[in-house]
Amino acid sequence: MGNPEIAKQTLTALHESKHEVISVVSNSPKSMGRGRTLNYSPIGKLAQELKLDFIPAESVEDQDFHFKLKSLSPDLFVVVAYKILPRDLLKIPKIGAVNLHASLLPKYRGAAPIQHALLNGDEETGITTFFIEPNVDTGAILLQEKIIVNHEDDFGSLSKRIMVQGAALMLRTLDKIEDGTVQAINQNNDLASLAPKIRKEMYKIDWSQTAQKIHNQIRAFSPSPGAFTTLNEKRLKIFKSKVLMGKQSTGSGKISLLEKNRMAISCGEGELEIFEIQLADKRRMSMAACLQGVQFNLGDPIGE
Repeated sequence: MGNPEIAKQTLTALHESKHEVISVVSNSPKSMGRGRTLNYSPIGKLAQELKLDFIPAESVEDQDFHFKLKSLSPDLFVVVAYKILPRDLLKIPKIGAVNLHASLLPKYRGAAPIQHALLNGDEETGITTFFIEPNVDTGAILLQEKIIVNHEDDFGSLSKRIMVQGAALMLRTLDKIEDGTVQAINQNNDLASLAPKIRKEMYKIDWSQTAQKIHNQIRAFSPSPGAFTTLNEKRLKIFKSKVLMGKQSTGSGKISLLEKNRMAISCGEGELEIFEIQLADKRRMSMAACLQGVQFNLGDPIGE
């Protein structure tokens, strides 16, 4: 069971393993465009490519959907970035439902653990497999693995590593469940923290924040959808940046450094050099390329 791109590596690994994938569950395809072409989720598309049985799900509460799953007599549900499963659905598999979560639980329970790890500037995160319970991300831990967050990581690069290592961790988990060597460990709720769903207003840059905090925000939302600010009342997305060490702010939200191929912006504390941007109605480009065709001035306000 899964929907987004990040779940594809696990499905591929399961398909190529000794374990039998008897069906794949993902969101129902939606009609798109003038031709009303059916648009499948990344997992729905992959299931078709691998010629696996596919069950589109409008709602996890639907009784027909429950009946289809019961008729399969599954041993396990394997869940990666899907929906919250109701109690009745969790009773269907003989052994239970195993989830892959992109954090070291009980840290960052919720929908956006990778983004929150980057927003908080964490130097380490991880992956966890656990048995699903009705309460979100609270079930007994099966296996965990730490992952270093590199200084140059953004959401895209960190997600790719988590996707690959997560698929391998899920296979090891299933192997241990099959041979009876897995040990489930209850989570310590006193150590729990939350990683709730990202809200649109979190993409907007507040230049009164520190350069480091804004840099982390840019990393967390790159390559998509992109943290944004405004310039001349038009939206400007920023995808790559670097904190200029030792630089003192001269007033937040102003162009503080401007050279032939370089631009930096003053923040509430420190300065931030900008490397990749996207101006309104333009393609994503390097700051150096942008400066060849767009006129900026030292001291110009950003974000007003």
